[in-house]
Amino acid sequence: MKIISYNVNGIRAAVTKGLATWLSAADPDVLCLQEIKAQEDQVDKLLFSELGYPYQYWFPAEKKGYSGVAILSKTLPKKVVVGTGIASMDREGRNLRADFEDFSVMSMYLPSGTSDDRLAFKLNYMDEFYAYALQLRKEVPNLIVCGDYNICHEPIDIHDPVRLKNVSGFLPVEREWLSKFMDSGFVDSFRYLNPTVQQYSWWSYRQNAREKNLGWRLDYHMVSNPLKDKIKRAVILQEAKHSDHCPVLLEV
Repeated sequence: MKIISYNVNGIRAAVTKGLATWLSAADPDVLCLQEIKAQEDQVDKLLFSELGYPYQYWFPAEKKGYSGVAILSKTLPKKVVVGTGIASMDREGRNLRADFEDFSVMSMYLPSGTSDDRLAFKLNYMDEFYAYALQLRKEVPNLIVCGDYNICHEPIDIHDPVRLKNVSGFLPVEREWLSKFMDSGFVDSFRYLNPTVQQYSWWSYRQNAREKNLGWRLDYHMVSNPLKDKIKRAVILQEAKHSDHCPVLLEV
């Protein structure tokens, strides 16, 4: 089973940049999208059906042109859960889960903390999601939480850990939360198979950051411990350039 997670920074813009051609070649079984920035009726769903994804689940934010997640699948899930039931998260369209026969996949878009009020929102989201995930795994032990976490975990995951140590995305409190989340029963699949590889999944649009590889690794497939031995491959697909992020791939 091949699962790809991709923050597309606007699904309509990504399509104009060749997303469909890339998706046809990449051919995942499940595609988790973040930051779709579109309402469901603004998405060309027929395009994705023709690419082999008849089962499409879209969870936009209430605010138009903002946030939102989706899951596209070749096979019919047993169950799909939209949101978490936590109003602050669900208004912004940040969590969507599909349950398959042997495992469940969640597409998650964790907030960024680019201003004081959004950092407070992010930290609150992190606390509430941690408690939610703890409870969820009692019901769904074989869980993969993929998406844009908006956090670099370790110095190897960011191009300038010294200068950026006080910037949201690499704050001690954020990194500690990610450690706590993993300690609760998840493994970072990319780092599990690539303990010393320094690769990134997001680059600023400014200062030619992507060309200079001044990046951050913000996108993860977090795999619950019961599935750890099923991880076959975990790759960052840096050649895909439809967004300021690139896709990340997991095979289980």
